Amino acid sequence: MAVKVAKIAVSGALYYMDRPYDYLIPQEFTEIAVPGVRVLVPFGRGNRRCEGIILALSENSQYDKLKSVISVLDEFPLISDEQIKMALFMRERFFCTVYDSLKAMIPAGLWFKENGKRRVNDKYIEMAKLLISPEDAQIVADNKRRRSVQQANIIEMLCSFECLPSRELLRYTGAARQALTALRKAEIVELYKKEVYRRPEIYTDEILPAPELNAEQQNAFQGISALADAEKANVALLFGVTGSGKTSVYIHLISDQLEKGKSALLLVPEISLTPQMIQTFSSHFGVTVAVLHSSLSVGERADEWKRIKRGEAKLVIGTRSAVFAPVQNLGIIIIDEEQEETYKSENTPRYNAVDIAKYRCLRENCLLLLGSATPNIVSRYKAETGVYSYFTLPNRYNERELPEVQIVDMKKELRSGNGGNISRALENALRENIQKGEQSILFINRRGANKLISCGDCGYTYKCPNCSVSLTYHSANNRLMCHYCGYSKPIDTQCPECGGILKHVGAGTQLLEEELRELFPDTEILRMDADSVTPVGSHEELLDKFRNENIPIMVGTQMVTKGLNFENVTLVGVISADQSLYIGDYRAGERTFSLITQVVGRSGRGDKPGRAIIQTFTPENETIIQAANQDYEDFYASEIQMRQLQNAPPFSDYLCITASGQNEGQVVKACRNIRYMLENSTVGSKLNVLGPTPLSVVKVNNRFRYRVNISCCVNSEIRSVISQILLECGTNKEFKGVSVFADNDPLD
Repeated sequence: MAVKVAKIAVSGALYYMDRPYDYLIPQEFTEIAVPGVRVLVPFGRGNRRCEGIILALSENSQYDKLKSVISVLDEFPLISDEQIKMALFMRERFFCTVYDSLKAMIPAGLWFKENGKRRVNDKYIEMAKLLISPEDAQIVADNKRRRSVQQANIIEMLCSFECLPSRELLRYTGAARQALTALRKAEIVELYKKEVYRRPEIYTDEILPAPELNAEQQNAFQGISALADAEKANVALLFGVTGSGKTSVYIHLISDQLEKGKSALLLVPEISLTPQMIQTFSSHFGVTVAVLHSSLSVGERADEWKRIKRGEAKLVIGTRSAVFAPVQNLGIIIIDEEQEETYKSENTPRYNAVDIAKYRCLRENCLLLLGSATPNIVSRYKAETGVYSYFTLPNRYNERELPEVQIVDMKKELRSGNGGNISRALENALRENIQKGEQSILFINRRGANKLISCGDCGYTYKCPNCSVSLTYHSANNRLMCHYCGYSKPIDTQCPECGGILKHVGAGTQLLEEELRELFPDTEILRMDADSVTPVGSHEELLDKFRNENIPIMVGTQMVTKGLNFENVTLVGVISADQSLYIGDYRAGERTFSLITQVVGRSGRGDKPGRAIIQTFTPENETIIQAANQDYEDFYASEIQMRQLQNAPPFSDYLCITASGQNEGQVVKACRNIRYMLENSTVGSKLNVLGPTPLSVVKVNNRFRYRVNISCCVNSEIRSVISQILLECGTNKEFKGVSVFADNDPLD
């Protein structure tokens, strides 16, 4: 028999040494060691045990001496051939290892611990069923009733059902375990194990018909549906103002694909959006819906993934990582709120879900639909230039009016003696809403109580010892915390430097909540931020409580700005509209416009008219005025001109190479070396290279971070050069201890 060789992506291989490694397959594993299964292999000089994934098989190798596979970890392939090809695409596009790409496609519940055991085992329950016909069983039950009533009751119950979980069978009949065991020994009843799924709660009532579409929605649906039916790769952009009914169009498109035997994938940017989405879509599609997001338990995620892989789920709803779901026979991928930065991963592999979705649509000849009330500038430009098909929903559903928006100048509030975070106009509007029994949402994009604590005498501020940031004060536990590394300490009663009085500077969700409680002491207030939704599923509980108990006021960060639909919310307040506007990033205006527009759109989605109040220190700013007017087209026209002047995306691509390490001088030296290699490479004349520059937070967890920025029109030749530079940095002993990675269009 010919010797089999497996080409394996190994977990222990760093990027600069990443390649398929050849291993011999022992005779006992030849049947189960196939592409897509995970194996345990010896790796490196110390032969440390590492996990690997078989990419391909061969009958020979260019190497004479090969190590052997130690064990096969999977009974069947978790990774398909198509996913292996996707991993190779990701390695080239996102500068990561093949193993890291493949691991991102597998749910955490199916990963292995260091002891070789899976993080979560499959769940089984014991089932009972009759081994004889119901007619014979009834005779046996009648005969046993005099001697054993419990056994007779078990048999009669099983006569009515094909099989039952043994625990429920015993509970409903009141029988003891011994009675069931006796029937098994008498070969009247069979006991066996059945795998069951751990599933999140979904709508299980009567399936509702698809909602009726108005004329605008119908036109958009017909145009997009025609693209989906073409069965070739297409990208379409659906621009619809907040409340225009994009979700209804999604439902019709998905229903149309499911009727044709296809499957669908729907991505949402935030976990907080999934409860409403799940309820909405499961009410129309029932158990065919699968859910994938990080708020599920690892067991639920693993079981949902298995349902998808086995073809039992035809519609998958989830956040960023759901783009890897092993959906079969895809007909459409929908990315809602496509402009959101949460679709970009900041950890290895540093992928963008939109790019992965485009790849899948290209490979599977299906449609990618991008939907938003504030489309990404690059997407809107591609629609304008004909690269994407373009559809619009310019009006709210049922002709409801957009919220009336008022801009409040906080400089005037200060001059009039109001030094708080809530303007008089917003206070009066909140009081009026409370009296009417209507709800309000207040948005501030900072959690905690205060941005920093400062001494009024000497100017001392608390700094994180591990990061180059100030500590944020959290009033809930009276501690100062770092939002980067998690360091915390109790606050002092006076300045530790001079003994002066400490002042609280800046505001976060906790301080805003405290101010509201002082203004409205008898009013219930709900806070929704990263501190309040840490437990699994708590965001669903908060949203349900806000809706069902008609909580008058909800305070939150970006979690409350998009996708939420509460018919009784008639007032929205934006506390600090300037906060994201002046951060030195070419996307600052786009981020601010999107945040304000999205949160204002949460108001007036029911029959009652909505209104919004935007508090700002720069009321004359063009972006804030455009957001207040909900005028995306005017914002796009001015923003695209600015992008062209800056030669920023979509007019060029933006990449960076980042170096980090504990020695700042060594990190800067590595970046200078990287810049030299870029400028003297074969593509140096095509690149605009800037740096080294420190990141906005230069030190995190005692590691300094600098980067080299590259502006160019990216192609495979440029990616190859960057890849070679990463390989050089990984093998250069001069920069030992410095980590280097490349990223496409980083967020910070």
